Amino acid sequence: MIDFPRMGRSTMVRCLLAALVLVCCTSVPPAHAVTPSAQVRVARQFLLAVLRADYAAAYAFLAPEVRTAVTPARFQAAAQPLYAQGQRFQSPIDLYKLGVRLHDDQQARMFYAFMFRSDTTAKVPQVQLDVTFRDSAATGILNFTLVPAARPTAEPGPPIR
Repeated sequence: MIDFPRMGRSTMVRCLLAALVLVCCTSVPPAHAVTPSAQVRVARQFLLAVLRADYAAAYAFLAPEVRTAVTPARFQAAAQPLYAQGQRFQSPIDLYKLGVRLHDDQQARMFYAFMFRSDTTAKVPQVQLDVTFRDSAATGILNFTLVPAARPTAEPGPPIR
């Protein structure tokens, strides 16, 4: 052990603990990290732009590789069903759920699902507006989908005993 002549053992331990706490508490996340709330804001702004038929603004939220592959006209045609649902429900949207989905290519992708506020009291929303990002650091939208509520195909059977 190093012997510091003017510093007692307890003072040295306190200084080391203070340094350790300082290092642990001031660690800075990487500059490229995106908070989930940032992705929620982007997804919400994108959907609100589509719902008010501001397709140029919504198109700007797409990931660069999507904008390269999809023309604005094709995007507008793809976004039309979302706009139609917005006209039908005429209500604001709320975040319904968020998570990570494993896709066919074994890539985990962040998704945010929104519902119309008029569906808040429903057991399951009539439609779900999904927005997908490539990963947790992405701010460009990779995909968007309108998901209709699953309808039961058969009557539930008797309870299992």
